[in-house]
Amino acid sequence: MADDLVSLQVKQSGPVAEVTLLGPGKGNSMGPDFWRELPLVFRELDTDPAVRAIVLTGSGRNFSYGLDLPAMMGGWAELIGGEALAGPRSRFLDEIRRLQASVTAVAECRKPVIAAVSGWCIGGGVDLIAAADVRLASADAKFSVREVKVAIVADIGSLQRLSGIIGEGHLRELAFTGKDIDAARAEKIGLVNDVHPDQEAVLAAARSLAEDIAKNPPLVVQGVKDVLDHDRAPRVADGLRYVSTWNAAFLPSKDLAEAVQAFLARRDPDFTGE
Repeated sequence: MADDLVSLQVKQSGPVAEVTLLGPGKGNSMGPDFWRELPLVFRELDTDPAVRAIVLTGSGRNFSYGLDLPAMMGGWAELIGGEALAGPRSRFLDEIRRLQASVTAVAECRKPVIAAVSGWCIGGGVDLIAAADVRLASADAKFSVREVKVAIVADIGSLQRLSGIIGEGHLRELAFTGKDIDAARAEKIGLVNDVHPDQEAVLAAARSLAEDIAKNPPLVVQGVKDVLDHDRAPRVADGLRYVSTWNAAFLPSKDLAEAVQAFLARRDPDFTGE
């Protein structure tokens, strides 16, 4: 499988697998290849008895700019403008749930996943690291739950998973404002466990942590993860179904069309609440 991948690279060193985001979009943005390949990779790692822990990181200077909006927008065309009927909305609901399932494959992987984040981690990038078990950052890392700025309710997992990581107050602040936060703030609110000087250092720390985990009895480690997820997983699944239904009903709007046009024209949007 690894030889056929376009958006991800998988390498293994002993019991530790390393998954690297490759793009191919700028800033490892998440296009069609990413959403197709992510669940395949993590389901294979889940069933590989030689893998005991996983490091997840990004190539280049940035972890991920998030959703590749131009590449993904083609499937949304019939929704933009706010007059889509039941057929287009049903197809969009299926698409949201497909993207959700891609990230959920990371959370459901029985092997602990450590995210090593450098540079920008935006939107879908935050969805992805929220599905990891542990998050580490370099000093230059920046995070943003930015969907609100493009007239979208975040629907791939941040709103469901981050409350248990950073708490309701911090989550609501990030999700309502779409603001950027730096690595120091991310550490303060618990989004990341530790901050390291640079990309090389954070990747070394993630590998070291993965190796420490891999030294422990693998079935016990998997059992610990299963028990920790027992209460959270059903709540997250219910929240994902709710937000996918909500977005299929309410996301089509003039504000969404304005957000897309402003993004493509590289200007500030003018939202009217329509």
